[in-house]
Amino acid sequence: MDTAPTVTTDGPLLSGIPLSYNQEFLCGFDRGDEEGPFGPHNHIVHGWRLRGRVDGPTLRLALGDLVVRHETLRTRIIRHGPQQTQEVFPAVLPDLAVRDEPGLTADARERRVEELLNEVEAGELPVGRLPLLRALLVTFDADDALLILVVHHTATDGWSVRVLARDLAGRYAARRGHPGHELPPASPYREYAQWQRSLPAESAGPARDYWRAELRDARIFAVPADRPKSAGLPESTAVHRFLIGAELVAPALQVARASRSTPFMVLLAAFTLLANRMTGDTDVVVPTFSPGRADERFTYTVGPFFNLLPLRTRLADCRTFLDVVARVRRSCLDGYGHDLPFPQIAAEAPELMLPVLRDDAAACVFQVFPFPFVLDDERVGDLVWTEMRRRLVSQPVGSDVPNGALWTLNLDPVGDIVGSVQYNSNLYDERTVAAMVRGYREVLAEVVPAADAPLRLA
Repeated sequence: MDTAPTVTTDGPLLSGIPLSYNQEFLCGFDRGDEEGPFGPHNHIVHGWRLRGRVDGPTLRLALGDLVVRHETLRTRIIRHGPQQTQEVFPAVLPDLAVRDEPGLTADARERRVEELLNEVEAGELPVGRLPLLRALLVTFDADDALLILVVHHTATDGWSVRVLARDLAGRYAARRGHPGHELPPASPYREYAQWQRSLPAESAGPARDYWRAELRDARIFAVPADRPKSAGLPESTAVHRFLIGAELVAPALQVARASRSTPFMVLLAAFTLLANRMTGDTDVVVPTFSPGRADERFTYTVGPFFNLLPLRTRLADCRTFLDVVARVRRSCLDGYGHDLPFPQIAAEAPELMLPVLRDDAAACVFQVFPFPFVLDDERVGDLVWTEMRRRLVSQPVGSDVPNGALWTLNLDPVGDIVGSVQYNSNLYDERTVAAMVRGYREVLAEVVPAADAPLRLA
């Protein structure tokens, strides 16, 4: 993809803005080079199929509306110097690359969509160039196109990307003359950072007390690496993609309904059992992400809100899978009810992260979609928008994850799960990741259909 123009203004519009705790956490991984969270591969890539005739120039102007509306897309984090802050620059029209790929059959188009998404995800998005948004429009015929958005992860998260897509669809429709597509108010991300910093320290007291008690003597789940970190191989991230069939998903959804749990809780309970079988531990802490949007003022704000939550499940006296689900349910409800920035949680459990600090192991984070605002065959103006969530082609280079692996399970409307594991390929081989996925399927097949049967623990 072509790169966007650099900022050509004399200086920022706003400067000296404090970082959010999430941004500060990202800076903790910064080594001052072009790797890690501020590297060119730390981006989020998503695609949408567009049905209808797309007006490219209007689409680019609508992309420009996003940059005006969402300051984080034109925000630079000052990482070096006496104080870390952020500064907001004037809006710059983002780049929209355009390709035509005519003559493909319907099946060939579906394959090409995945190839294009992987191709873009393997590319770079330098954090030093604003705006932190790029787009590619691929036209298959007059009424069928693919739009790919690339946003740097320092400026967004999974929830925010769906907000961007909704806003883009609305702004494009409005610019095409369709009424009724006004956007809701969106507070700028800097207000979120300032709000976080303004909270009195004592307001976090009950949550700190909870995590101190909950994580006492706990250790986070770590996966043994194929190569030690001390080998010094260049950091790289690959993606292993897979499918979990409806024959395994349907019983999990039934268990969720019967136990008054969410699908995430049931799927996390099965993952906790996988961790038990891999390590032999009956006290398992699996990290996941919370949306991090405790204040509804920031529902439509674009920025990095996601927060890491370590969820602990004690398995020793669980007799059935339903017992495990009940434990996980309680851990989730309590954990989300005491959501704190992860550095503050970790401060209450200084030994929690010791396993992932070892030379021969790394962290493993587990999350389940969907997020709100997903566009599924939805007409907005003169286009029908459909998010391309069904990606099954693995790739050797993808968006970065720090120090380990990130599992993502996406509940597809057709009834199965589209999954991916982003993993540090300098630490892990794909066969190791694939074996772990097979193990997860085996756990689901064994325990979910017989949720009240005696449970086998390692």
